[in-house]
Amino acid sequence: MNQQEYYVKIALELDLKAHQVKNTMQLLDEGATVPFIARYRKEMTGSLDEVRIMAIRDRMAQLRELDKRREAIIASLKEQGNFTEELEDKLLSADTMTALEDIYLPFRPRRRTRATMAREKGLEPLAKIIISQPFDDISQRALRFVDPEKEV
Repeated sequence: MNQQEYYVKIALELDLKAHQVKNTMQLLDEGATVPFIARYRKEMTGSLDEVRIMAIRDRMAQLRELDKRREAIIASLKEQGNFTEELEDKLLSADTMTALEDIYLPFRPRRRTRATMAREKGLEPLAKIIISQPFDDISQRALRFVDPEKEV
């Protein structure tokens, strides 16, 4: 989303004019504080009070974070080779962080735990043997799983 779309979206949500939102965000981005804007820049903001200015600031921060996360998700999907136009449309239409994360959830890389790494090395059958404990010679059974190529 570009800045102009942000201004229009926030203006609609907060029942303001787009130029009020634009001027307020410009002042905030330049480092002006909320009280300063409310007291000394009324001509630029259309006499917005501190509550409205903070609402604009907070919503703009949310939208910027949403776009930043959306870009990270798209980059991750491209890296994984799972990126499609349909998925892109869904991601671009998501208007909350929750909706965005819900779309990404099936494609999210899983954490590699010790158990995952052990399964990849073919040690799951050994774990099942150890858990069931049907044999007295666990050491002998474990020797079958020793494999220097797999670093086991």
